[in-house]
Amino acid sequence: MAILTIESTCDETAAAVIADDGQVMGSALATQTELHEQFRGVVPEVAARAHVERILPVIEMALAEAGIPPEQLRAIAVAQTPGLAGSLLIGLTAAKTLAIAWQKPLIAINHLYAHIYACQLGRETSIYPCVGLIVSGGHTSLYDCRGPLELRYLGGTIDDAAGEAFDKVAAMLGLDFPGGPAVSRAALEGDPKAFSFPRSLLNKPNFDFSFSGLKTAVRYELVGPGEKDFSQLDLSAQQVADICASFQQAVIDVLVAKSRRAVTDSRAERLCVGGGVAANRVLRAALQQAADEDGFELIVAPPELCTDNAVMGAIALEKLAIEDFAPLSIDIQPGLQRGR
Repeated sequence: MAILTIESTCDETAAAVIADDGQVMGSALATQTELHEQFRGVVPEVAARAHVERILPVIEMALAEAGIPPEQLRAIAVAQTPGLAGSLLIGLTAAKTLAIAWQKPLIAINHLYAHIYACQLGRETSIYPCVGLIVSGGHTSLYDCRGPLELRYLGGTIDDAAGEAFDKVAAMLGLDFPGGPAVSRAALEGDPKAFSFPRSLLNKPNFDFSFSGLKTAVRYELVGPGEKDFSQLDLSAQQVADICASFQQAVIDVLVAKSRRAVTDSRAERLCVGGGVAANRVLRAALQQAADEDGFELIVAPPELCTDNAVMGAIALEKLAIEDFAPLSIDIQPGLQRGR
């Protein structure tokens, strides 16, 4: 017996078949990177239309790999919060339709909770309680996690998410999309102290983040206030590398400082990190150094489970165990970050 999980919160269409014991029986993912590359960012309407085309083939591929018929599924699980409205709607509609057609219960997943749960996969002991840090293209949030479904929101971004700032800086510099990996690659040859970029809210006694000012500081460094044309930039490879390294370090300094404070204030023994930016090696190294110095355990999701995927939908097994099913009347909640 197994569950089918569906993920369509942003620009990745994914499905997975997860056995009762957490084993991944089948998994499929269709990326939209090429569709959004020309825009240097995710276009919501383009993403939604691509989900329409890809969601059924992806589900069929996951089921085929698992080698089980629909009647052997125990439930259909889908991420219905938070995310892009159009993208969420495609996934939820598909899940509801299959639940009705196959007469299976529906399970609603919080996408952010699932990112933290990705740290649990493949581990024999529980990661909970912990402090959870989600750092991705759309979200930068901290939670006090008492259990997989018992999370208390500590704080999050009040403007741009960390990954969004990476993408926008990459666009300014004419680097590849997605911006996170491109900036990180360029930063390898740069000096993180070359530019003194701001660390917004670093010393505020809360757990909120702000990266809009940092993005603007990079912009002003490149073209100056009021200028909009980046096409005339004449930067050497070393200058680009230095800007990327300095920008990246500013983001990391804030993420690490806020996470350390959250662990201390929550009296937690471990920090669990998920989301696309969690694949950044410099961030991982900085978090590990903080963990070694402060004496807490650091668990970061495997790189292949940092970006959006349906395997982390295994968190639905926790709801299945307590029969926490969703009614077919359930709707998407694009902006929700705190609820179940």
